[in-house]
Amino acid sequence: MIIPGSESQAFAAQLAAESGESLGRVEYEDFPDGESVVRVPDDLDRAVVVASTVSDRAHVELLQLQDAVREAGASEVVTVLPYMGYARQDEAFSPGEPVSSRAMARAISTGTDRVLTVNPHEDAICDFFDVPAEPVDAAGALAKPLSDDLADPLFLSPDSGAVDIAETVRDAHGRGTVDYFEKDRDYDTGDVTVTPSDATCTDRDVVVVDDIIATGSTMSEAVGVLDERGADRVFVSCVHPMLAANAQTKLACAGVERVYGTDTIERAVSDVSAAPAVAERL
Repeated sequence: MIIPGSESQAFAAQLAAESGESLGRVEYEDFPDGESVVRVPDDLDRAVVVASTVSDRAHVELLQLQDAVREAGASEVVTVLPYMGYARQDEAFSPGEPVSSRAMARAISTGTDRVLTVNPHEDAICDFFDVPAEPVDAAGALAKPLSDDLADPLFLSPDSGAVDIAETVRDAHGRGTVDYFEKDRDYDTGDVTVTPSDATCTDRDVVVVDDIIATGSTMSEAVGVLDERGADRVFVSCVHPMLAANAQTKLACAGVERVYGTDTIERAVSDVSAAPAVAERL
C-alpha cells in the first residue's frame, strides 16, 4: 500500500496509479503545542511510504509515518523520497559543520528496509543510508512538455555536474546539443559567478536544465548571459522545483519563457510526474 506524506499526496496518487498498488488514506493532525501526529490504515503488509522532505517538519512526519506503518503490522517498509531535503549538504564545508545529508539518511534508515530517492544532488548520498538505497533518474520526463518545434535546441546545464541531466533531457527530446556553464561559488560569501561556455546561442531555443531550482539566483544569472548572447527563447527545466521566495519572479524578469518541473516537489510548474520512473523500481 502507498502511504503518502502530506507534501507528496499528488505524487503518491500517481505512483499508486502507475504501480497498481492501493493508496492508503492517511490523516494528519496538529496539536495546539505545535506537535503533530499521523494515522495510517491498520493491518498493513507491505508499506511504501512516499514523502518529500521539503522541511524539518516533513522530516519528522516521515519518521512518524515509518513508525506508524510498523505499528500497523507492515513486515516490509520501502521509503520513497521524491525529494530529499539536506541532500546538498553532503560534506562539512567548514570546520565544525555536520554532514547533514548523512545525519538525515541515518535517521531515515532506522524505520525502513529500502530507500528510493529521485535525482539526489549526488548519487553517492545513497551510501549514507544504513539500508539499501538507490537513486532514480526521472529527468527524462522533463522532455515531455517541450515543443517539437524548438529552433536548433541547445540544452544547457548551469555547471558541469548537471550535464548528465541535460543529456538525458536532450536524448528524451530527440535532438539538440548539450553544453554547460562554469559555476564558481564563494563559500565564505555565498556568491556564485557564472561563466558562459563557448556554445553558440544566437537565434537558438535554449533549455536550461538542472536538478533543482531553489532561489533562482544562479539560474537567472545564467539566463541573463544567454540573452546577451542572442538566444531566442529560453526555457528552464528542473527535476525539483523548490522555487523558494521570489524565484519565479527572478526567472521571469531574466526572460525565461516557461519553467517546467516534476512533481517531486508539488508546485504550479509541476507539469510532469516522476512517479513512472519510481514505479519501475518498486
